[in-house]
Amino acid sequence: MRTPLGMRIAVRSLGAHKVRTALTLLGIVIGTSVVVAMVAIGQGTKVEVLRKVESLGTNLLLVNAGQVKLYAGRPRQGGAAVITLTDKDADAIADGCSSVSAVAPAQARKMQVKYGESTTTTSVVGTTPLFQEVRDFHPASGEFFEDDQARSSARVAVLGQTVVSNLFGHADPLGETIRIDRVPFTVIGVMESKGLDISGQDQDDQILIPLRTALRRVFNLTYLSTISVSADSRSDMESATIEIRDLLRERHRLKAGAADDFTIQTQTAILGAHEAMAGTFSMLLGGIGGISLVVGGIGILATMLIAVRERTREIGIRRAIGARRKDILKQFLIETMVLSLVGAVSGVVLGLIGAKAVSLGAHWPMVIPWTVAILAVLFAVVLGLAFGVYPASKAAAIDPIVALRSE
Repeated sequence: MRTPLGMRIAVRSLGAHKVRTALTLLGIVIGTSVVVAMVAIGQGTKVEVLRKVESLGTNLLLVNAGQVKLYAGRPRQGGAAVITLTDKDADAIADGCSSVSAVAPAQARKMQVKYGESTTTTSVVGTTPLFQEVRDFHPASGEFFEDDQARSSARVAVLGQTVVSNLFGHADPLGETIRIDRVPFTVIGVMESKGLDISGQDQDDQILIPLRTALRRVFNLTYLSTISVSADSRSDMESATIEIRDLLRERHRLKAGAADDFTIQTQTAILGAHEAMAGTFSMLLGGIGGISLVVGGIGILATMLIAVRERTREIGIRRAIGARRKDILKQFLIETMVLSLVGAVSGVVLGLIGAKAVSLGAHWPMVIPWTVAILAVLFAVVLGLAFGVYPASKAAAIDPIVALRSE
């Protein structure tokens, strides 16, 4: 039997039982689509996470007060205030660590801000002019406060885009006066839009003011929550981490064996936490996809066994007019391959459509995993053929005389 003829017979035979064929295909379609969509979404997520990590700053290290752990990629700290970091620690890091290029200390707090009759609650961040360099975050209009304004505790503020929208709508905020907890500040700049960070927090929903102004006139504090540090290069991040840890332990008089009273996080650590989450999610979806493919293979096995029983007389007639056992075997394997191939290709298309829908909804890039799609199709076909060997062999083994006598 020639393969093209076998393909036509297979299509005609499967088309004669449309509902049964569709139900058999369903398992293969679901399994393949889940695998393809999982990889496409996972790759798109990785690209988006990498973009957001890089948007935090170049070669960034975050020194946080106290012991901070990552939960779902987001730093979490104890509820009590931690006072282990000061502006003197930031100065010491800038002066004493050779692998560090810039340092931006910060203290932040959620506060109520007013402009006229408009009120919003936002994150007020006290920091230094080097914040722009360390966090790669610059004004879109106006200007950032300068060193002399920072030293003199000037009451000037630079607003994020979300704060501008909440307080001013479409009006120009430059030169206007806002009140942060009843303290007046003059708006001198508006930051460029950054969007959500890696932990899902809106980087545009914040107000930046000079650190001294924040500590003395707004927060009434003497300690910091975070010190953002930029290493000289990506290859220097590990050495910068070691230098910072050694310097702070010495400054804080921590004995050997005592736990750090600070936490140093790098872009690599943050990215690793998210990749671990994505890996767990991918394994879960991969398991579901694999189970679906196996169920689809069992469906093919059941369908072909039913087909063999229904077509016993047809098999007998073919054997009587000269068909060999290998021709019967080949015919049923072709039908199995058609089922698997149609299901797998349909699953790939459905998976790509689903991944595209997710990427559009989440506003991140879609990465089409062509290699995985091809491998998924090949795996589904091989799996289908493996489950189809038994019914095909059973059909080929039917005695033609017995087959002709069957009803």
